[in-house]
Amino acid sequence: MNLVLGSDEQTYLTDVLREELTRRGHDLMLVGPLAGIQAIWPDVGRAVGETVANGHADQGIVCCYTGTGVSIAANKVPGIRAALCHDAQTAAGARTWNDANVLALSLRTTTPELAREILDAWFATACPPSEHDAIAALHAIDRDYRTST
Repeated sequence: MNLVLGSDEQTYLTDVLREELTRRGHDLMLVGPLAGIQAIWPDVGRAVGETVANGHADQGIVCCYTGTGVSIAANKVPGIRAALCHDAQTAAGARTWNDANVLALSLRTTTPELAREILDAWFATACPPSEHDAIAALHAIDRDYRTST
């Protein structure tokens, strides 16, 4: 899978994520300090979101201190469904019920072991057909908002 990984700082956790995703066989594009470029969290979230939305990556992973800022920024991009996940159950639910395409993680609270559990759940879970109407409704909100402004 083609993934885009971004963070507003390079940390031990981002190094672990990069190594883990590569070990799992994913092709990675890096954003922000992970690519050697200084960037603040809104720019990282937007860049990851745009990379997924334009089809250059299948999914994205974004990180900042709490994970909240990058998830908000990514979700500003039409077509992005970023989910801040603090545990494997939330990651599975985000994929099942929301067809989330960007995983947001906290650099502060996510341990390497927890990150691996979250990744396991994220990649093992798909959105079932029974949820496709709900996802279509989300896309309609994007379209409605863009045409009304």
